[in-house]
Amino acid sequence: MVVLSQPLVENFSHIKTCKHNNTTSDHVHTGNIIPVIDLLDPEANNLMIKACQEFGFFKLVNHGVSIETITKLENESINFFNLSQIEKDKAGPANPFGYGNKTIGSKGDVGWVEYLLFTTNPELNHNKSITIPGNSLLFWGLVKEYISAMRNMGCMVLEMIAEGLKIEPKNVLSRMLSDEKSDSCFRLNHYPPCPELLQALSGRNLIGFGEHTDPQVISVGRCNNTSGLQISLKDGTWISVPPDPYSFFINVGDSLQAMSNGRFMSVRHRVIADSLKARVSMVYFGGPPLSEKIAPLSCLMEEPNEQILYNEFTWSEYKMSAYKTRLGDNRLSLFEKNAQS
Repeated sequence: MVVLSQPLVENFSHIKTCKHNNTTSDHVHTGNIIPVIDLLDPEANNLMIKACQEFGFFKLVNHGVSIETITKLENESINFFNLSQIEKDKAGPANPFGYGNKTIGSKGDVGWVEYLLFTTNPELNHNKSITIPGNSLLFWGLVKEYISAMRNMGCMVLEMIAEGLKIEPKNVLSRMLSDEKSDSCFRLNHYPPCPELLQALSGRNLIGFGEHTDPQVISVGRCNNTSGLQISLKDGTWISVPPDPYSFFINVGDSLQAMSNGRFMSVRHRVIADSLKARVSMVYFGGPPLSEKIAPLSCLMEEPNEQILYNEFTWSEYKMSAYKTRLGDNRLSLFEKNAQS
C-alpha cells in the first residue's frame, strides 16, 4: 500500500478537479451519441456537416492510415516519456514548442500532463532546438511521416465538408492546411496514472488538460486505449468519448466556426486523468498561414440579409490574442460583431 504524504497533495493542489459522474444518463450518452463517420459511406459528406453543426466533433473510421504509422510513433513517444525527468527536461522548457510538464501556456493554466509540442511551419526553426535523447533521427522521421498523414487526412475532411456545403472551389478550406506556409502544430501528450493522488482527492477526478476549444481550423486526434477525453454538448453537459486506438477524432476549431459564420461549433473539450492507466494521445492542429484572413465565407451566406457574426481577422491576430487568454476563455467572443472594441 502506498501512503500519500500531505506535501504531495499540497504540491498539486493547484491542478483542477471535477466531480466524478456515475449517473446512468452519462453512460447512455457515452456509447450512443458520438457521431461515427465511415469514409467509405457515400453519405459521409452530409454526415460530417451534421456532426459539425450539432457537436463540432466526430469519430472517423476506415480512414486509410496504416496502423504501423500510428503504433511506431506511439511507441517512440512512450520511450521518451519513460525517460528520467532530467533527460526529458533537455527537450524543454516549452516556449511554446518543446517539452512541457504540467504547465499549459503562459497564463497559469496547469494539468496532470506532460507533452511535446512541435511546429509544422517550415519557416520556423523551433524544432531544431528541441533535443530528443536516443535515436533522434528515427523519432523525427516518424513525426514527419505522421504529420504528413494527418495533414492529408485533414485536407480530405475539409474538402468533403466543402462538398457537403456545396461551396467552391473544392479546396476553399483545405488549401489553408496544404499551403507550404500553413501554421499548424503537432502535440504528443502523456497523462501519467495517479492512483495515490486520486485516493487523496476522495473520488474527484483530476484534470489532465482543462476545458478549452482549439483555435485552429480543425484538429485530428488519436489516443491509446485509455479513456479520458470528454466533450461538452450545447447544453453544457459533459460526455465521455470512448477510446479507440484504431480511429481518429476530428474537432472543429474556432477558425472554422468563424468561417462557417457559426454554422459549425468549435467543440469545448477536456481530458480527465486516469487513476491506473497512462493515456497517450497525438493531436495534429491544422492551422492556416499566419497572414490568412479569417472571415465568414460569402459563398455560404444563404440569404442576402444573413447577419455576419464575426469580424475579419488574420490567423496571426487570432493566435496572438489566444496567447493572452486563459485556456478556458471564449477567445472567439472577442471577434464577434457585437463585441466591444
